[in-house]
Amino acid sequence: MIEKMKYLNITGPRKDIDRVVNTYLSKYEIHLENAMAELSAVHDVIPFQEANPYKEILSKGEVLLNQIKKDTIPSGRTMTPMEASEIISEAYSILESANKKMEKVVEKKKHLTDLISQLEPFRMLDYDLSKIQHFTFIKFRFGKISHEYYNKFTRYVYDNLNTVFYECGRNADYIWGVYFVPATSVNQVDAVFSSLHFERINLADEYNGTPEEAFQTILTKLKKVRSKHKKLKTQLKEQLALKSGDILTAYETLSKLSANFDIRKMAVLTSESNTQQVFYILCGWMGSSDAKAFLKEIENDPNIYCIAQNGKENLDGTIKPPTKLKNPKFFKPFEMFVKMYGLPAYNEMDPTIFIALTYTLMFGIMFGDVGQGLCLVIGGFLLYRTKKMNLAAIVSVAGCFSTVFGFLYGSIFGLEDILPALWRRPMDNIMSTLITAVIFGVILIIIAMLINIANSIRAKDLERGLFDASGVAGLIVYGSAASCVGLAATGHTLPAGIILGILIGIPLLAIFLKEPLTNFLLKKRHIFPSGSKAMFFVEAFVELFDVVLSYATNTISFVRVGAFALSHAGMMGVVLTLAHYESGHPNIAVIILGNILVTGLEGLVVGIQVLRLEYYEMFSRFYKGTGREFKPFKSQN
Repeated sequence: MIEKMKYLNITGPRKDIDRVVNTYLSKYEIHLENAMAELSAVHDVIPFQEANPYKEILSKGEVLLNQIKKDTIPSGRTMTPMEASEIISEAYSILESANKKMEKVVEKKKHLTDLISQLEPFRMLDYDLSKIQHFTFIKFRFGKISHEYYNKFTRYVYDNLNTVFYECGRNADYIWGVYFVPATSVNQVDAVFSSLHFERINLADEYNGTPEEAFQTILTKLKKVRSKHKKLKTQLKEQLALKSGDILTAYETLSKLSANFDIRKMAVLTSESNTQQVFYILCGWMGSSDAKAFLKEIENDPNIYCIAQNGKENLDGTIKPPTKLKNPKFFKPFEMFVKMYGLPAYNEMDPTIFIALTYTLMFGIMFGDVGQGLCLVIGGFLLYRTKKMNLAAIVSVAGCFSTVFGFLYGSIFGLEDILPALWRRPMDNIMSTLITAVIFGVILIIIAMLINIANSIRAKDLERGLFDASGVAGLIVYGSAASCVGLAATGHTLPAGIILGILIGIPLLAIFLKEPLTNFLLKKRHIFPSGSKAMFFVEAFVELFDVVLSYATNTISFVRVGAFALSHAGMMGVVLTLAHYESGHPNIAVIILGNILVTGLEGLVVGIQVLRLEYYEMFSRFYKGTGREFKPFKSQN
């Protein structure tokens, strides 16, 4: 069902807009339109431009929300905007101060970590680093060299070079060490080591003692710094935890005020004048029940004026009502399928209940099994209760129909020798199963045509209602053709040729000439469309051929309903064969795994195929889905 809408024009003194929003509009769901666009023909209105004073403080609040626990409960205090701003500002100051302290600690921690990583490879050097760094006549170079070049160095160069290389450590790729060289030979030795790709490492001059002693000293400092950092983080959490409830309440208060303030973007102002007070104007849609309550509430308010129009009054104008679906709770999850195709226009019929009934019915026919159906019911229900997933609710309802048809087919977990078939087993007569599926499809297509005719009447679309392939003419053609096929299949005599010509030929001719006939009935000046008449007849013939072909293909598509009922029995037959069920000692593990596989795989495929039948074979006949969603201002708060 589509909720009836009323279009409201709300106006009042400029300074009173916040009171109106907070007192009235925040209570009701209203879909706001851009008043500047709606009143584009009016020359003495201007946009309502005012900077939102809550944006900056809200950005600080968002930072604070990331610091407090997600399960924090609001304090529930009533706060003025100033109080809420002060709470967030104070908490943000605490956060800023703590962050500055932690930045220094983190910087110190990084420095010490770098020193440790730099010193780590040289811990085996048993000599005071401070003494090495103050040598006068001996130069030193710390660094690393790959194994390949180190082998070349020791084999061909080391004995002839005026240097000493002390190895400190190694891994699979490099050897770390330090070489000493007299100051007089340093340039020559440096050049040789550079040619061997020796990567020099400059140790900081703040090391004392041997590398191992320096390493342990720095490690001790690092532990203290880490401890300090952890302590600062704990202190910050404790400080914010004391204020977390108030912070959350303050943020929610300011968020609501900010959203209410942003309503100005959708409003306009009357032009300023020395002799006239400035007024705001708001335009939007409300559900009829909300609009009635809103109008009653503002009756005695002298500073607010409102003009209400019914949604239907705007259908022929530029203002198209938004669509707000309103269905019983049981059918609510199936709105997901409708929205996937497109929301109905305001004057269209909401197909939610139709798709809910037909989807679950076809699912049950195609996947009828008591045991597997109950698994879908329970699994879908639990998933919906925990995750609130609409698809899970749909699976659960579809599982109910699977269970019902499981009893009708006499099938439980693929076993057909436990329950009696209350109707029939699909595999007992394959042709009968397929023909029944086609008859079921014919009935659904006729229902879709009837819905299309009803939609056409609501939209006052004469051509679509009378001469469309799914209109009155199409219904007569399709119904007559289906009846003839049924009579022939059951051995009955077909009607006389003249009757068939009237029932099939004349409606087909009406579909062929739908545009000229519509123009004639509407008493338009030009009966045929502009352009070449020959081209019109060629296009009309191609379209008519496509219509006739679609009647056949759409009907045959429903064969898959019966085919999947057969495939389910076939797949479970394979599982039972693999489990050696007929031997009397079946493999229980194979039966369980087979049921899990069939339930998951077939449930997915059947769900997709049923949705395809809904969209292509039925929705395409009566549904356009050109509506726009009702987006209430209240939901933004």
